[in-house]
Amino acid sequence: MKNSVNHGGDRKHPVPSSRRVAAGVLAATAGVCLGVGVGAVPAAAVPAAAVPAAGPAPAVAAQAAVPKGLESFYNQTVEWYDCGKTGGMEKSADKTGFQCARVTVPLDYSKPDGQTIEIAMKKHVATGSVRRGSLFANPGGPGYSGVEMVEDNEKQFSPDLNTSYDIIGFDPRGIGDSTPITCTGAGETPAGGAARGAMGAEDPLSDSIRADAAGVDPAPPEDTEVPAAGAAEGGADFKTLIDEITKNYRQKEADCASATKPAGLLDHVDTVSVARDLDVLRALSGDEKLTYLGFSYGTYLGAHYAELFPANTGRMVFDGAVDPTLSLGERGVGQARGFESSLRTYVEQCQAGLAVQKGQSCPLTGDTDAGVQQVRDLITSANQSPLKTTDPNVTVNGSTIRVAVNRLMYSSEYWSLLTYALDQAMNQQDGTYIQALYGSATAGGGSGAPTFYAVNCLDIPVQGDMSTWEQQYRQNLQSSPTFGASLSNQDARCQAWGHNGTRKPAPIHAKGAAPILVVGTTGDPATPYAWSQAVADQLESGRLLTWEGNGHTAYGRSGPCVHRAVDDYLLNGTMPKEDSTCKGSE
Repeated sequence: MKNSVNHGGDRKHPVPSSRRVAAGVLAATAGVCLGVGVGAVPAAAVPAAAVPAAGPAPAVAAQAAVPKGLESFYNQTVEWYDCGKTGGMEKSADKTGFQCARVTVPLDYSKPDGQTIEIAMKKHVATGSVRRGSLFANPGGPGYSGVEMVEDNEKQFSPDLNTSYDIIGFDPRGIGDSTPITCTGAGETPAGGAARGAMGAEDPLSDSIRADAAGVDPAPPEDTEVPAAGAAEGGADFKTLIDEITKNYRQKEADCASATKPAGLLDHVDTVSVARDLDVLRALSGDEKLTYLGFSYGTYLGAHYAELFPANTGRMVFDGAVDPTLSLGERGVGQARGFESSLRTYVEQCQAGLAVQKGQSCPLTGDTDAGVQQVRDLITSANQSPLKTTDPNVTVNGSTIRVAVNRLMYSSEYWSLLTYALDQAMNQQDGTYIQALYGSATAGGGSGAPTFYAVNCLDIPVQGDMSTWEQQYRQNLQSSPTFGASLSNQDARCQAWGHNGTRKPAPIHAKGAAPILVVGTTGDPATPYAWSQAVADQLESGRLLTWEGNGHTAYGRSGPCVHRAVDDYLLNGTMPKEDSTCKGSE
């Protein structure tokens, strides 16, 4: 018998139904600055418990052990400065409530005396009179910016978290304002997303949705390779597809390798290295324990941190967990099923009148199977004869429709917008609104950013060969005729990319870590619910909170039940009961 989480009261946190990171969408420190002005701040220790926001510095707390050979990194001086609410790391002459800093970490932790890189941090200072310490956050990806995430602090985090914690966002190595992976290919965006403010005022989802609505993890890129005719049958046609993938990703790698400095960065953006960076940031923040909120890929990062540093692990929440035991191919299989299932749920709700706005009607007729097929038929038709838009220079093909539909599966709260767009496309042969949704969904660069593959290909070794890839490809097309092709062949992409890891996927137990709350959404297409169940089971101290809902991740999208449970743990250390479930918007 499952328990419905209820911590009393019915106030709903004003967290929006969809998380948005300004550039497209995984943190600074607070404790060192308590009662101290901006400037050179030594890495003094402060207790993780609540401390006054002003006044004399508190007594020094016991510090976590510093890994041997890394003392200079853990004891470096942090130069904090005022920076704007927006604009990334740009300095501000005003006290905005945001502060920024850059710290130095080793490029290669096995060679701490070798080359170094920088990690950019941005913090929103706690607004209350009593601070609990720092809350680090990661929005997902891999490839999304924590610096940009914290700029949306009022949308990303509840008022209680903003009051009590200095909320810290950081750009993981290779991303954004940290030492970045830089690529010279035409049309490439900086790792971490497009330029800030890419969504225009006329964008129907402006300030509401980003490419993944909480971290495309580990979602496919756009349809950069079109399956050759008959590729589903394999053989020569499948080889043609793999040859095209290989050509594309070798070129991507060349574009990035030629422009990235230091050149060795492409071999050192793995998640274990990011987790080690995070421990340096924790120490420099003055926090004895890491308090952490991670979404999607951010859960994978958090789990590796807890495995590496269980004694330094404080209250951690993983929302939309990624199962660390899965191969690249197995991730694709799980997502293919997840996205096709979400499409079926959308069609059911559309036909039932639940995914429509007032005065709207659903253009999908018949039963669920018929409605899903109508979406596929629209994609096929538009590939043969693209739809017009109000811009005479822009047409919408089937690939654009597929990407738009795929991205909207992340955010069930915007399904009525998809209904309108499909109605215009199917009944008016007008692709204008589909194009608008596509533009919103991909404005941040999305998972097509090179960092996505740079990280994943180091984290998970290439497995299989042409024969097994073909088998997985067929399996994905069978389980997901709509999205399966673009969710396949990740091993082939990584093999062509060429910067590959050797650590085999394995369970993460984090023995000795503090309790870890795992939040799983039953209708999550990108990180299927089974993955959250698996992570909660693997973690020695894991506990699962279930949200019966649709779309990717829960906190910031669900009702107050999930928000209260997450906040109660982060603020008070109170875990929800075993087998707790939140339902819908409750």
